[in-house]
Amino acid sequence: MHIGEYVKGGVATYVKEVIKYQSKSPEIQEIYLMASSTNSDKDFDLPSDQVSFYEYQRSIKSIFKAMRQITYEIERVKPDIIHVHSTFAGVFVRLPLFFKKKKYKVVYCSHGWAFLMELSSFKKNIFAFVEKFLSIKTDKIINISFNEQKKALDLGFPSKKLELINNGISSQKRILLPECKVDSSKINLLFVGRFDRQKGLDILIDFFKTYKTVNVQLYIIGDNVLKNNQVEVPRNIINIGWVDNKKLDSYYELFDGVIIPSRWEGFGLVAVEAMKNKKPIIVSDRGALPNLAGNNNGYVFSLDNLDTLRIILDNLNKKELEIKGLNGYNYFIQNFTSEMMNKKIIKLYKQIL
Repeated sequence: MHIGEYVKGGVATYVKEVIKYQSKSPEIQEIYLMASSTNSDKDFDLPSDQVSFYEYQRSIKSIFKAMRQITYEIERVKPDIIHVHSTFAGVFVRLPLFFKKKKYKVVYCSHGWAFLMELSSFKKNIFAFVEKFLSIKTDKIINISFNEQKKALDLGFPSKKLELINNGISSQKRILLPECKVDSSKINLLFVGRFDRQKGLDILIDFFKTYKTVNVQLYIIGDNVLKNNQVEVPRNIINIGWVDNKKLDSYYELFDGVIIPSRWEGFGLVAVEAMKNKKPIIVSDRGALPNLAGNNNGYVFSLDNLDTLRIILDNLNKKELEIKGLNGYNYFIQNFTSEMMNKKIIKLYKQIL
């Protein structure tokens, strides 16, 4: 039984890949999914009687209501394993276990530790304390990147409960006709992501306001998360807008490289999507990103010193970008396919049973 909070974006991509694989696995008899009715995708490839949504908004009152609904559904289904996705869902499932007998195994994935986000030291310490406390009622904790695994070990999480299983995506490409054209005489770079603080688009926009060049053209794909938090895009950046995930491979194909200026990143899904499409990555020095670019498949710049980004962009050439893109593709095939991820997850299930 998979349980999440806001199952959308990267978490939804992950859960859908896992459900798709497990539905075909002879080792798994039944799969159930429970997610919040708010801010969750609804198109999961499962029979309707195996998918349920609980009423929820992020508030103290809703937390206890969510716990009751989830506990009821768990007792109805009686799963052998509960696979929990994301921080708040981790609280909903595991906190009640301190007050009743645990009849099932619990696998937990934070999809990016909350204590590694851009927060005050006080809040980071609170999140770390809560996660370590809840780990008592957890059989295995999946870390989605080497950086996440290392940080958990450094903070004293029990090593026997930690399992590094890199995020994986399908190696199959869906090529459709993109509604965009680029000038092939230029080095065309792409940003893909939410227009929010974590993804660092504001940093990129401010940089390009002063970075004057006729050789490099930046395009951006994405949208504002909040309607009252609009991002103003200057004229020298081309805003493609929101693109359906099914069409993204077609857009990656057009560009010479992908730039990822995130302030924090538990894994870096866009980086892996770029590698899948044989595109080099230009990433910030935060979270899991430097490790993803460390196989001669990209470049790393400092968010605290954007002159490092200026130097990288000034020295780009298409031939080198193409070589790094091929290196990235090989790195992807060896480490980040959904089949590799899912085989490791099922092996972990069998291990704890």
